[in-house]
Amino acid sequence: MSEQPVGSGAPAIDANAAVAELRSVYDRVRAEIHKVIVGQDEVVEQTLTAIFCRGHAVVVGVPGLAKTLLISTIAKTLSLQFSRVQFTPDLMPSDITGTEVIEEDKATGARELRFVKGPIFANVILADEINRTPPKTQAALLEAMQEHQVTVGGVQHPLPQPFFVLATQNPIEQEGTYPLPEAQLDRFMFMIQIEYPREEEELEIVRRSVTKADVKVNAVVSSAEIKRAQDLVRQTPVADHVIRYALRLVRATRVNEPMDGGIDRPAVVKEYVGWGAGPRASEYLILAAKARAILSGSLHVTPEHVRAAAKPVLRHRILLNFNAEADQVTADKVIEGLLEKIPVEGATAEQKKQMNAVMR
Repeated sequence: MSEQPVGSGAPAIDANAAVAELRSVYDRVRAEIHKVIVGQDEVVEQTLTAIFCRGHAVVVGVPGLAKTLLISTIAKTLSLQFSRVQFTPDLMPSDITGTEVIEEDKATGARELRFVKGPIFANVILADEINRTPPKTQAALLEAMQEHQVTVGGVQHPLPQPFFVLATQNPIEQEGTYPLPEAQLDRFMFMIQIEYPREEEELEIVRRSVTKADVKVNAVVSSAEIKRAQDLVRQTPVADHVIRYALRLVRATRVNEPMDGGIDRPAVVKEYVGWGAGPRASEYLILAAKARAILSGSLHVTPEHVRAAAKPVLRHRILLNFNAEADQVTADKVIEGLLEKIPVEGATAEQKKQMNAVMR
C-alpha cells in the first residue's frame, strides 16, 4: 500500500510504514512484559489495544493472577508518568484529585489558595481494587476519565496527555466492596478477564518466582510513538458493512427496541438480558476492530476483528436479569449467542468461511 490520505483532511501517510511502526511498538512492549508476566497473551493484547485506542480498561480476576503486576509492568514499558492509587473504604475524592490549601506569603502576609495536585495527575493511573472504595470516591474518576480534567473549587485543571486509567477488580470478595455503577463502567472501553494459567504456564511462574531475582523492565516506547499509534487507529478507514455489523450486535442487546432488517433477536437475549449496551459500545467495537486489524499487520478491518473485540467491549455493558442469575448464565454466554445468531451481511465469501470455521 502506498501513501494515501487516511481520514478527513489528514495529510498523506505511508500506511505500510505506519502499520509496521505500530507492530514494532506492540512487539517491543510485549517482549518487555513477558520478562515478568508468563502467558496471558490475550490479556496483554486487549490492554494495549485499549491504550492504542485512548481507552480505559478494568481488569477482573481472582486474587493471585498478577493483575496489579501486569498493569504496573505495562506502565514501566511506556515512557510515561505512572501513578498507583490503592482504593480503600476510607479514601476520599480529594485523595485522588487533589485539594486546595491556604498558602501565606511570609513577606507580605497575604494568603491565597494553592491547588495541590493529587495522584490522578499522571499519564497512566493504576486504580487498584477500584471496587473497594465508596461510590462518592469512585465518582471522582468520572470527569477525569471522560473529560481528561478535574474541577476543584470551580477551576478546571487539565490532566497530562496521554491519559489512561487501568483499574483492577476482585470478583469474588463481596464484603467491604462497592460495585461500580453502570455509568462508570461504561467509561471503561474494555472489561478484561484474567483466567487461571495453564499448567505449563503455572510451572514457569513458580520456577521464576522461586529462583530469579527481580527482573528489570525497560521503557521501550515514547509518548510520541504512542500518540502516532493512537492517531493511526483513529484515521484507519472502515467499510460501512463492518460498522453496520457492529451496530447489529449492539442493538440486538436492547430487548425493548425492534430489530432492523427483519432480523430476529437471539433467544438468549430475550430470556436473560434486562438492559442492553448503549451507543458507546458501538464506538468502542469499531475502534477496537481497527486496532486489532493494524496489530495483525493490515489496514483492512473485517467483521472478524469486531467479533474478536465483542466480549471485552460488551460484557460490562449488558445487564442480566434474574433468570440469568438463576440459570447461571454469564454475559459472555449471551455474547456468544449474539455472535452465533446475528448475521454478517456484506462480508466476502472468504470472511464468512473464516468465521464459520471459528464458530465450529
